[in-house]
Parts: sequence; structure tokens; C-alpha cells
Amino acid sequence: MDKKIELLQSKIAEARLGGGEARIKKQHAKGKLTARERIHFLLDDGSFEEIGMFVTHRTKEFGMENQRFPGDGVVTGYGTVNGRLTYVFAQDFTVFGGSLSETHAEKICKIMDLAVKNGAPVIGLNDSGGARIQEGVRSLGGYADIFYRNVRSSGVIPQVSAVMGPCAGGAVYSPAMTDFTIMVEHTSYMFVTGPNVVKTVTNEEVTSEELGGAHTHATKSGVTHLTAANDIECIEKIKKLLSYIPQNCEEKTPRLPYELGEELREQLIGIIPENAHQPYDMREVINGIVDEASFFEIHEEFAENIVVGFARLAGRSIGIVGNQPMSLAGCLDVNSARKGARFVRFCDCFNIPLLVMEDVPGFLPGTNQEWNGIIVNGAKLLYAFSEATVPRVTVITRKAYGGAYDVMNSKHIGADMNFAWPAAEIAVMGAKGASEIIFRKEIKEADDPVALLAQKEKEYKEHFANPYTAAERGFIDEVIHPKDTRRKLIKTFAMLENKKEKLPKKKHGNVPL
Repeated sequence: MDKKIELLQSKIAEARLGGGEARIKKQHAKGKLTARERIHFLLDDGSFEEIGMFVTHRTKEFGMENQRFPGDGVVTGYGTVNGRLTYVFAQDFTVFGGSLSETHAEKICKIMDLAVKNGAPVIGLNDSGGARIQEGVRSLGGYADIFYRNVRSSGVIPQVSAVMGPCAGGAVYSPAMTDFTIMVEHTSYMFVTGPNVVKTVTNEEVTSEELGGAHTHATKSGVTHLTAANDIECIEKIKKLLSYIPQNCEEKTPRLPYELGEELREQLIGIIPENAHQPYDMREVINGIVDEASFFEIHEEFAENIVVGFARLAGRSIGIVGNQPMSLAGCLDVNSARKGARFVRFCDCFNIPLLVMEDVPGFLPGTNQEWNGIIVNGAKLLYAFSEATVPRVTVITRKAYGGAYDVMNSKHIGADMNFAWPAAEIAVMGAKGASEIIFRKEIKEADDPVALLAQKEKEYKEHFANPYTAAERGFIDEVIHPKDTRRKLIKTFAMLENKKEKLPKKKHGNVPL
């Protein structure tokens, strides 16, 4: 019996060592943690329970029968993050470059299946050279098995992917289908075809970092939602992200303790410039409304004309979508509409109330926008808000012009409560443009066209460019003082806490993709 125990202990030690001490040192030399170290820092101390530690590959070709490592290049199991059940898999680059084999995929699928059955998030720590070439179609089938589960799990449990090393070819589609992707700067990259293939096909010279590094995907493609300077920061961001979201689609995010006090915020007075053409930072407005230091921005470097992220309001987790006047004057464009739509749909999936901070002068004009599908992409944001059944509240801080007013969670597409600040302008377009159209003939025939235009512009502002006309029709529930915004929102979200709304019976909608 003692010998059996000793043999078991030696196998466990071998499994935990993975690819060997030399390869572990090589991983550290690259500034990367090993798979087990990553899990150690992610999960609560002593909570990790490993599954499939002794699994090895089944390949007998190409001399692989003599190269078997327990675990087969991926560490899988479950534990807790801040006391909440979480499933995790971490690819081990020290074993066959973390390449995915049939058994490697089976281990990941088992974890994903358990996560769905038990209603808990699944975290993937990706660090892989791709499909294991020696296994051919079996490894490709393994990827497809994972993709299928990504889709089946979508909207049921939160799925988070951390790209902490290479992720190329078919491997990129699993992170792309999860809810959030986090990349580590300078040590990770994602692309469907690598630099060598790109050079062969298009004759373009490009590095892995330029083609698919963290900065590239954070700013140009929007593939990654968050970036981190190193593995530890990446793991900390995962833990912070999890704190804002529930375990599954049937639960709500746990509330943090909060005692109501003086909820007026004097710093919001005068935050909107008197000159309607002067920008201001919507993040300052958001931070002035939510609980202190609670705003956690998502997609910060992509489509900067819209701000999305999580925050807490009186301890309650909420999702925030806000136009950003500091970029493109806050206009909606192709990328911002797509960014906003994805975030809205996530919040709706997981019962996270939505707060919309609106200051939008319209959709960005231009051939580039039209040819790249501003119509269909703008429709995505419109669709997402219209489909959402979670509590939805809008605050119009300044401009709400044209079709963009409708799209940004207006009363007409199902918003529950809509507020406006006194300086809000709700109209088809700006006063100058409207006056030039409405009074074109009069202005053209006037002795002093400039003076008449100024007069008509002033008249238009008085009649239409204010929140009171909309409030008279019930499109705005209340015109509120900026300093009172936080107090109003706390009460409003508390009132909407038990909101129940169901969509018409259907298989699923056909979102304009």
C-alpha cells in the first residue's frame, strides 16, 4: 500500500511539474507565469481542485507515443474567486507549446459542461501554439467541440478569455465568442493568419505585435476588451470584472453593503460648458454619479466616442453606456454603435441594469461611414436597446439630436425612466442647421441674412432645443438638477429592481449582423 501511495505521489508531482523545470524557467524568462501559477493567483488560496490531472494524449504516430506528459498541456479544474464558484482551464505552453490535442480539448469541454450544469463562470487562460499538427483532424475537431460549447453557454454563464501567449488560427474563435477578452501586452497576440502567411499572400511586412498584439486589438479591431501590462495585472482585472457580474443568467450580481447618506453631488454643477460646441469628459460625469472609484471601463481604447463599463450605485452593480463629447463630439459611428450594442446585450443577458448618459449630436456623416455600414451597425445598437428587458434609465446631459436620440435608449424604444438636465437640447438637429432649412427662403430674401439667421436660430432654440417640450409629451419623465442626479438614480433603480418583462414568444430574434 505504501508503494502505491508513493507511486501516486510521484505521478502527481510529475503532473504538476508539467513540461519540466527547464521549460518553466524558459517561461519565466519571457516574463510569463506558468499555467499553475496563473491559477494560483486567480483563485482563492487552497480552493483549487484539479480535474483530469493524469490525462495524456492518444497519438501513436510521429514518435509521440514516447512523449507523454500528464495533463496533456492544459490544467483544468474549479475553485472560488472571492468566495464564488469559478471553473478554469489554463493552457500550459511548456508542454508541446500548449498545442491542442483531442484529449486536451476533451478536458476543456468537460470543464465547460460542468460550468453550465452548475451555473458558474468559466475562465480560459489561453497560451497555445494552436492545433497539434501530429493529430490532424482530431485536433481540429477538438476546437470545434469547444466552439460549440462557447455558443451553447453564451448568455447562460459568463465566459472570460485571457490571452496570455500566442493564439493563432482556429484558436482565436473561442475567445472571440466569449463575453470578454483580456490580452497581456508584449507577450500575447491573436490573428487568423500569421505574419509569414500575410507576407506570402499580400506581400505586406508586419510583425506579430503589429498584426495581432494587445495594443492593436485594443485600438484598431476592438477584439480585446481589456489589456494588461503583465500576467498578474491580467488576473487582477479578471477578478475585478467578475465582481460586477452574476454567476449565471438566473441570478443577480451580489450587492455590496451601502448606507444612504448625503447623495447630492455639487461637483456636477457647471460641468457642462456654456458653449454648446465645447467638449467635456463624460467620465467625469459618470464618476460624479456612481459610487466612489467604482467605474470599471470596458473597451477603453476602442471607439472612444462612446464609453461603456460597469459601476456601482449604492452598492448595486450597473452597466453604463455614455456618449463621449471629447471624441468626434460624441457622434455615433460604425465602431461605437457596435461596441455599445455588444455591451448592452451582455448586460441584458445577465440581469445588469443599464444607465445611459446621453449627449449625442447624431450619427457621424461621411462616405467612409456609409460605405462601412453605419446603417446596419447603428441598427445593432437600436436593436440591442429595444430587445433589452433589464431596468433601463437614460439621463440626457446636453444634446439629443435626430435618429441618435431614438437609438440612445429613448422612451420610444422601451426605456423605463428618462431624465434630462435643464440645458438639454432635444430636437431633430441643431438650431442653426434647422433654421437654415426651415427659414431658407426668408433668409435668402432678407436684407441682412446673417442677422435674420441668428434671430431664427434663437427662436428655434427657445421652442425646440430644450427638454420641456419633450417633457410635456411624457418623453422625458423629469427635468432634474445635475447635482440631484445620483439621488434620483439610486431611487429609480431601487424602484425598478423587481422589473419583469418578457419578449414575445420566438426562437430568437434576427439581429442585424
